[in-house]
Amino acid sequence: MTLSVELEREDDGRWLAEVPALPGVLTYGDSRGAALARVQALALRVLAERLEHGEEAPEFVSVSFLAA
Repeated sequence: MTLSVELEREDDGRWLAEVPALPGVLTYGDSRGAALARVQALALRVLAERLEHGEEAPEFVSVSFLAA
């Protein structure tokens, strides 16, 4: 699975990072790297919450587990 991240620098110098495929997954950071790390962590938390609550995962999420 690959999620696209849009990055933009604000006039005040902060960086804005967003995952358009996951509504609400948007973060700010003092640097490009900080904003990217935060949005990646938030995207993973959102996906985990959806799975834990039995919500449908987005179409692009495909995870398989094999118990040995």
